[in-house]
Amino acid sequence: MSTSTGTGWAQLRQQARSLESQTETLFHTYSQFATTPSIPPKPSEDEQRTEAQLQDLLERRESLISQLSRLLDSESALTASALKQNNLSRHREILLDHRRELSRLRSNITEARNRANLLSNVRSDIDAYRSSNPSEAEADYMLDERRRIDSSHNVVDSLLSQAYAVNENFGVQRETLTNINRRIVGAASQVPGINSLIGRIGAKKRRDGIILGSFIAFCFLVVLFFR
Repeated sequence: MSTSTGTGWAQLRQQARSLESQTETLFHTYSQFATTPSIPPKPSEDEQRTEAQLQDLLERRESLISQLSRLLDSESALTASALKQNNLSRHREILLDHRRELSRLRSNITEARNRANLLSNVRSDIDAYRSSNPSEAEADYMLDERRRIDSSHNVVDSLLSQAYAVNENFGVQRETLTNINRRIVGAASQVPGINSLIGRIGAKKRRDGIILGSFIAFCFLVVLFFR
């Protein structure tokens, strides 16, 4: 009898865990109906089917927990372990949490649908009002255009302000570099012999340029002579 009871307990617990896993998977699917970009005014067939499946899973789990409870009550005080009591309590807690989660998701979907319907009704009322009052609609259109133009002007003003700031920054940097160059030249002029060294370097560069130019001219004349 004890072996049969243990086997039945293990099978029921395995079924309960499987249904808990299926419930969590369906929760993920069901939660996506609340985040649909264009939620329909009424529940779709997929939404109704998913909610019905969740409700069915919760009822089946309730039945399994009742069977586990009766099976545990049928055992004697000596064979009924504290582990089984804890397992049964845990299944009950998870079932209660999942019932709350279903209620929360259902409320989220209802709120999202009501909000979408409200926005749709407001747009319909605005369109109907504009259709029955074309002059008012024209005035609203002109106001919207004016707001868009003002917004564009603000963007342009912001870009110009940034450009002026960048230009001013470049001017400051240019002045800073000029001051640094002036200081370097002034410091170099105070070092003995630095001016003559700079002069010799410049003269050498000019001499090298003259030599290179003469050589190029000579090669050009030779080519012309032997053509």
